[in-house]
Amino acid sequence: MSDTGRPATAATLAVRSARDFLLDHPHDYDSVMRGFRWPELDHFNFALDWFDVVAGEHPDRPAVTIVEQSDGSATTWSYGELARRSDQVASWLTGLGMRRGDAMIVMLTNTIQLWEVLFGLLKVGGIAIPTSTLLSDADLAWRVETADARFAIAPTSMAGRFHLVRPGTTLINVGDGSLDGWTPWADSVEAPAAFDPSSATPAGDTSLLYFTSGTTAHPKLVRHTQVSYPVGHLSTMYWLGVRPGDVHLNISSPGWGKHAWSNFFSPFLAQATVFIVNYDRFNAEKLMQIMDAHAVSTFCAPPTVWRMLIQADLSHLSRPPRELLGAGEALNPEVINKVRDAWHSTIRDGYGQTEMTCSLGNTPGQPITLGAMGRPMPGYAVALLDPATGERLEGVAEGEICLDLSVHHLGLMGDYFRAPDLTAEATRAGYYHTGDIAARDEQGYFTYVGRADDVFKASDYKISPFEVENALMLHPAVSECAVVPSPDPVRGAAPKAFVTLAAGHDADRATAASVFAHCREHLNGYQLVRILEFTDHLPKTISSKVRRVELRRAEAERVASGDVSGQFFYRDFR
Repeated sequence: MSDTGRPATAATLAVRSARDFLLDHPHDYDSVMRGFRWPELDHFNFALDWFDVVAGEHPDRPAVTIVEQSDGSATTWSYGELARRSDQVASWLTGLGMRRGDAMIVMLTNTIQLWEVLFGLLKVGGIAIPTSTLLSDADLAWRVETADARFAIAPTSMAGRFHLVRPGTTLINVGDGSLDGWTPWADSVEAPAAFDPSSATPAGDTSLLYFTSGTTAHPKLVRHTQVSYPVGHLSTMYWLGVRPGDVHLNISSPGWGKHAWSNFFSPFLAQATVFIVNYDRFNAEKLMQIMDAHAVSTFCAPPTVWRMLIQADLSHLSRPPRELLGAGEALNPEVINKVRDAWHSTIRDGYGQTEMTCSLGNTPGQPITLGAMGRPMPGYAVALLDPATGERLEGVAEGEICLDLSVHHLGLMGDYFRAPDLTAEATRAGYYHTGDIAARDEQGYFTYVGRADDVFKASDYKISPFEVENALMLHPAVSECAVVPSPDPVRGAAPKAFVTLAAGHDADRATAASVFAHCREHLNGYQLVRILEFTDHLPKTISSKVRRVELRRAEAERVASGDVSGQFFYRDFR
C-alpha cells in the first residue's frame, strides 16, 4: 500500500467482492441476475473505505481529467493526489466548524474543486446537496432553508445569488477575489494535510440530499445514505460497462443525480477515470477530436447531445468508445441506427431516478430491442402494477414501474427528507412506486410509456405523450415538442402538440400540413395529433424537463374560454 491511501477494511472487501463479481461476468446477464448479492454493511464511507484504498493501490492512476473545449487544454489529477487533497479539505471543513451530519449546498461547475469538496464532505461525514448553477436567488434560499444547510459553496461569480440566504450560513467562494462575509476556498491549501476520522461511518447515515426536478409538483428532497448511492451504483457501473482503467465521458451538469451516477460513484467503483469536457457552446466536431485524443472508452450522453452528434460527420471519430450509453429519455431509431452504422456499436439505454440507481438497463453484450430501456439490473426486483387497482401484473403487460420491497434494494433512497407522508405514499403496499408507466414484452424488456400523470385517454384509447412525441421528433421541422390532452366534448380529450420549430421553418399552414401528414404516416389512428400549436419555448424545470402539467393547465383554461387562436386543427387538413 502506498502512503497516499488507507488500508482495506471489512467493508472495502465486501464491496470489492460484489464489484468483482459484476466485472467477472461482463456479458453474462443470466448468471449475474442469479448470483449477485448486495454487500451487507453496518459501516461504510465511500471516500475512506473505497477511494482512499484504491488510491493506496494505484496512486498514479488518473482519477479525473478535465479538458477545455475552447483550446483543448487538459489537466489530470491522480487517485493519490485527490486522496491527499480531500484529506486536506476535510481538515479545513472541520476547522470551519463542520461536524458529521452538517449539510452543504454544493453549487459548483465541472472544476476539480467539485470532486475535492465532495470527497472532503464524505470524509467528515457531512451531507452534500448538489445544486444546479442555474438556480434563482429565491429558489436557492428556499433550498437552504428546506434542507437546513449550514454551509454553502459556490463560484465567486455567483455569490450575488446568495443575498436571500438565511444569516448564519457559512459561505465559501471558489475563485479570485475576496468577498465580504465569505470564506475563500484558497484558504483550504493552508489546512493540515492529515485527516483522521473520529469514528467509523454508520451505513445508514445521510451522505447526499437531492432535490427532484419537479416536473409535476414542487421538488421533493431525496435522502441517500452512505451506501444507497455510493454502493448502490454498482448496478449503474454494470449498465455502463465501465471497467478498471477505462476513460469514462459522461455529459452531464453538476447538481443532478445523473452527474453522481456517471461522474462520481460508478467510475470510481470501477477504478476508472472520470473524463470531463467543458464547453460554452457544444461543438460535435471538437468533442470527437477530444475523445480521439484522450482515447475515451465509455461514453454516456443525453438525447440532445446524440441528436447533435449525428448532424456532424461521425467518421471523424477514428476510435469510437467501446460502450455507448443514452440516458434521460429513449432515443428514436434514426439516431441509434446512424450511430451504429458509423461506429459499429449500439447505444444502450437505461432507467433510474434520483431516488435510485440504475434499475433497468440494456447491459453490455445483450440483445437490444430498439426503444426499450432494458431488463432489471442486478440487485433489483422490478414489478409492474396496475395503476388503478395496485394489482401486480405478470408476463406481457403495461403498468407502473415499481420495486418489490420484500427484496432489499440497497440502491434505493433512504427516504424523502423529513417528509414521512411522502415516503409512506411512495412505499405503500409493499412497493416503491416510481410514477412511471412502462410496457413489458415477452423477453422481459421494459419500454417507457410515460409518467402516470401524463398518460391520458382519448376516445377511450390510452395515449402516451412520450410515444407521440418520439414520432413528432422525426419530422425535420420539429426541434422540441410536448403532447398534452386538450379537453374535448366528444372524445373526452384530444391529443394536442406544442411544437418549437427548427431553424428555417415557419409557423404557418404549410408547416402544419406537413406535420399532420407526418403524423398520419408514423402514428396509429387513435394517436393522431388533433391540434397543433407552434410556440417559441416550452415550460421546463431547471433540469430542462418539460413541465407538461403547466401546459395541461393552460390548455384546460384556454378551452374553457373558447379561445382557438394560433392553433391548427387536423380536421381542416383532411
